[in-house]
Amino acid sequence: MYFYKSILGSVLILSAGAVHAQASSFNGAFGQLGIGYEQSSPSSVSSSAAFNGYAIPANSSMGNSSYLIGTGSVGYYADIAKGYLLGVGAEYTLGGSAQNYTESGSIRGTTYSSGNYYYQKNYSYNIFLSPAMVVGTNGLAYLKVGYSGAQYKQFTSLSSNYTGYSLGLGYKQIISGGLYGFGEVNYANYGNQTVSTSARVNTGATGTGAVDTLTASGTNGMSTLNFLVGVGYKF
Repeated sequence: MYFYKSILGSVLILSAGAVHAQASSFNGAFGQLGIGYEQSSPSSVSSSAAFNGYAIPANSSMGNSSYLIGTGSVGYYADIAKGYLLGVGAEYTLGGSAQNYTESGSIRGTTYSSGNYYYQKNYSYNIFLSPAMVVGTNGLAYLKVGYSGAQYKQFTSLSSNYTGYSLGLGYKQIISGGLYGFGEVNYANYGNQTVSTSARVNTGATGTGAVDTLTASGTNGMSTLNFLVGVGYKF
């Protein structure tokens, strides 16, 4: 009986040791806040315009927009093998600045150009999976692969909702207890969206000082790249 008790005790001790060896500092739930810098890069797929209902040649010119952002994230990491974890999380990001762009074309030999349009990011969200690898005793290198969405205000008041995929790369380091610092880079690529607007403008097409109706429509893609630093807590 003593022999079996000794074997059982040894197995329990070894099992507890194995579990302890596999558990990392980041196993469990976490929450974090970050600040950073982001760039939105639109791509013009197509654009069209009409003058008093008649289609006219149109060109759209949209530049990149750069701005500060703030983001909040929550998630959970679980050990899947010694030194490796798999996480799941969600994040929400605010920040953006207005970027003007133009619609231009030619009506009966008269060139028009309007710079009254702009686009601006309102917010974005991201739901992701995160495979990770333990670095040293208190570090974690990780990847992020996710589904992302973003809302942009375009023209003067219209909003467009974009969805697409996201990729990220980052590193976390325990500072004290459950408190840690992190840095990461994230890329998101969104699908195409079409928005339209109309305005009364002076084109000079039907006489000097004439005010005519111009309608414009644009189909654009969007991608973002950001760099973040911040702090978090592993519960």
